[in-house]
Amino acid sequence: MTIEEASLQLHEQYQGKIESKSKVPVAGYHDLALAYSPGVAAPCLAIAKDPKLVDTYTNRANAIAVVTDGSAVLGLGDIGPKASLPVMEGKAILFKQFAGLDGVPICLDTKDPEEIIRTVALIAPGFAGINLEDISSPRCFEIEQALDAKLDIPVFHDDQHGTAIVVLAALMNALKAVNKTMAQIRVVVSGPGAAGTAITKILMASGVKDILVCDEHGILTQERKDSAAHKAWLAAHTNPAGVVGDLADALVGADVLIGVSVGHIVTGEMVATMNDHAIVFAMANPTPEVDYQVAKAAGAEVVGTGRSDYPNQINNVLVFPGLFKGTLAIGARTVSTAIMLATAKAIAASVPETALSAEHILPSLFADHATDNIVQYIEALP
Repeated sequence: MTIEEASLQLHEQYQGKIESKSKVPVAGYHDLALAYSPGVAAPCLAIAKDPKLVDTYTNRANAIAVVTDGSAVLGLGDIGPKASLPVMEGKAILFKQFAGLDGVPICLDTKDPEEIIRTVALIAPGFAGINLEDISSPRCFEIEQALDAKLDIPVFHDDQHGTAIVVLAALMNALKAVNKTMAQIRVVVSGPGAAGTAITKILMASGVKDILVCDEHGILTQERKDSAAHKAWLAAHTNPAGVVGDLADALVGADVLIGVSVGHIVTGEMVATMNDHAIVFAMANPTPEVDYQVAKAAGAEVVGTGRSDYPNQINNVLVFPGLFKGTLAIGARTVSTAIMLATAKAIAASVPETALSAEHILPSLFADHATDNIVQYIEALP
């Protein structure tokens, strides 16, 4: 049985992956009177008098809305809100498993940014945080920015910032493995979408000075005059030497390739032109930009992908449970750059120094306590 067949069987057997479960007993009329009418009027009136008590008397403080429009689901593309639901349920069980938070799937039947912003703002009173998921670029930028400005709870687009954080964590340890520093490397980012843009920004905040960003037309430069606002920003803030050409040209002499684009666009010959002790993160799913074995054979010292069947799986699940748990613990209303950098440092630090190697740059999700470390690092922020 293939993994796809086994997954279909699991989803059919359990009719989905999540359920609602009561925290309190309702075994008789006394229990009913306390949990519902008439007793429930007391916490309602208390919250009406002091809205801050909502987190004392309800589950709101533990609830995260997992919101999508189904327009950019995994590597499957625009499959719609109903077809996205298995992924949102999966996200919910990961929130519960690794952070004890209650994720609630919210699949919206609209792609209109204004409708999404208005809808999420209207349901926000029931949640402590908003996790935006699988919303296509460039609409995702507008939606996240508007909601972050509008709401007094954390708003986090995992496809942007979750990916950026785990990439930064992986790069921190990969650089240790090859004895290089952020300030001295040249990085090539393939794919200037939501993830690529956020990765570029967090690398810049971490001290990387030389970044080239490539799309299907080649290296972004100011002379190209891209109409998309995020590409224009990237062109203005990267490529300090004004390099022109395609992805193959960009990789000549590069120290790091970060792929968040499409599969099989990088050859072994292209990897071979990179600098000594090259780092390749080929994260297109399910097919990486370059196969793990091909990149290694071409001379890359550290190779990571989004796949679980090769070393160094670069996966957002290392990020969002702990980030939300830590952010809620300190009462932050927004996910700041400081919180994101602290999360990346915590993930990197979760790999014991004695275990760090070119084949082990990220912690085990089940063994290395990354979530607890993230919470501690966030709580230690000034």
